[in-house]
Amino acid sequence: MSTMVTRIVHLSIERDWQSVYRFASDPKKMPLWASGLASGLTPDGEDWVATGLLGAVHIRFAPPNGYGVIDHTVTLGSGLRVHNALRVVPNGDGCEVIFMLLRLAGMTDAQFDADAAHVAKDLATLKSLMESAIG
Repeated sequence: MSTMVTRIVHLSIERDWQSVYRFASDPKKMPLWASGLASGLTPDGEDWVATGLLGAVHIRFAPPNGYGVIDHTVTLGSGLRVHNALRVVPNGDGCEVIFMLLRLAGMTDAQFDADAAHVAKDLATLKSLMESAIG
């Protein structure tokens, strides 16, 4: 398999990176900002399960760490596994939240653009929550 086309979606948050990491990496809080998980996540062994437009998907998160890594692998009902790289990186007194979006096989330009817009919207929601000190 060749490498996939990627797009980096990121934004700055005026809040310390550890606070953003703790909030953003908590699966129980993800439905507050990650709209694709709005139905909530249910623990299932080492995985979490979300039910949405694509049916039930299993999500396995990187273990808690001191590096701001919130990578996660999503396994769709079809068996397709997608690795999502999500990082919270210090930037002065605030941080950058960085998501590497992969263009899956067969995805049109319009679908890829829509996916990127969806991720950007979710990160903007995270920013709003964190900067309003709700998180």
